[in-house]
Amino acid sequence: MGLFKRSKDEPGFAKDTYVIAGLGNPGKEYEETRHNMGYKAIDVLSSNENIEVRRSKFHSLFGRGTIAGKKVILVKPETYMNRSGIAVREAAMYFDVAPENLIVIYDDIDLPAGSIRIRKSGGAGTHNGMKSVVQELGTKDFIRIRIGVGAAESGEDLVDRVIGKVPEAEKKLLQTAAAEAADAVRDIIALGVDNAMNRHNHVKTKEANDN
Repeated sequence: MGLFKRSKDEPGFAKDTYVIAGLGNPGKEYEETRHNMGYKAIDVLSSNENIEVRRSKFHSLFGRGTIAGKKVILVKPETYMNRSGIAVREAAMYFDVAPENLIVIYDDIDLPAGSIRIRKSGGAGTHNGMKSVVQELGTKDFIRIRIGVGAAESGEDLVDRVIGKVPEAEKKLLQTAAAEAADAVRDIIALGVDNAMNRHNHVKTKEANDN
């Protein structure tokens, strides 16, 4: 039985609690990489909402607080990317959140750098962290916020793209995207996912941000 599949005799989910997980890799060497955009968004939320993400549980660092009057748990899995689902599943189970109250934030090479996209459900694509999350949860029906980091350039190795050094000119663009992802989380909780999608599901390009 998948994590979110309940029988009619089991109690309901905690409807007033959200788990927000930002995917990334722990360790100083990964801090400024494109693969850590989920972590960056959680860091922005932590700062904006005054929620310290320091406690250790669920193979993660996490913190508890409120956003728009709802209880939230911010989660940064420390399992390394390919095993992110273990941490996300444990947090979702512990706080007994409904699928629509789980939000996973991660980088996406299929979106232009600086873009974000909210989806209510969907596949994992080529992202190994999301493959792990979908496998561990046993469902694709949870909210995700994708932060665009752009595809590998001609001759560029994909691994180098996601965990390699980010040019200084691009760091500001990605930090702005992380901030918008944090705003999207607040809008999902305060306004509902459909309204948040209408607000944030637009494609940005580096050129547009430079003008």
